Amino acid sequence: MSVKKIIGKCVCLLVIAGFFSGCKLNSKQLLAKRIKHMQEASGNPVTIEEIKAAINRYDSEVTEVQQKNAKIGLWYKILGTRYLDKKMYGEALKCFQSALNVYPDNPNLYYYVGVCAGYMSHAALDFDATGNYSKKQNYLKLAEESYLRAVAIDERLTTALYGLGILYIFELDKSEKAIPYLERYLSIEKRSVDGMFVLARAYYSNYQFDKAVELYDKIIATTKSSEKKSEAEANKKVVLNASYGM
Repeated sequence: MSVKKIIGKCVCLLVIAGFFSGCKLNSKQLLAKRIKHMQEASGNPVTIEEIKAAINRYDSEVTEVQQKNAKIGLWYKILGTRYLDKKMYGEALKCFQSALNVYPDNPNLYYYVGVCAGYMSHAALDFDATGNYSKKQNYLKLAEESYLRAVAIDERLTTALYGLGILYIFELDKSEKAIPYLERYLSIEKRSVDGMFVLARAYYSNYQFDKAVELYDKIIATTKSSEKKSEAEANKKVVLNASYGM
């Protein structure tokens, strides 16, 4: 191989390495870096004409950077959903967090972070048998905070409302906290049988037996699934026995 070809390949490798090292910067860092370059290129305008020209130049450059960052954020979201489909929750979590650097007020991204964090908590085992489950708790805390942030932005985001209900009942053992979110969920998704089952369980856990029975009766009357109907009937019997002190 000639010296010229070797040099050419080295230059290509350096360019590629520079590109990927730049990808580690978040959108705010990229914007700040681009603006710094613009400042250096513009010098120090003095006259009115120079200042106006600098403003126009900055305005177009900043708009271009913002458009590129928006695309990067969208690509991170798409990549995250691909990882999520493949159950690669750790990689998906990183992508959704990166997308939030671009879209910090997107409730769906917070929902996805909550989903991934919930799954990652199941993988955060105490492999060294130290009795320390702090990593698992940190993931569960992240899931809770993400779902709460999602419903704070969009109080009718049913996916996050349902996610909070599941998290509080089955992961955090705080079923009383699940009730208002599941009630709001069912006020929107009125025919959700799964939602009724989860809320009925929360009512039962908090000794609200009448409300639990009412939901099970509603499931029995509306569901077309014989399996779910049988499950609701069995659960109703358990609740009635508990209410009678049996």
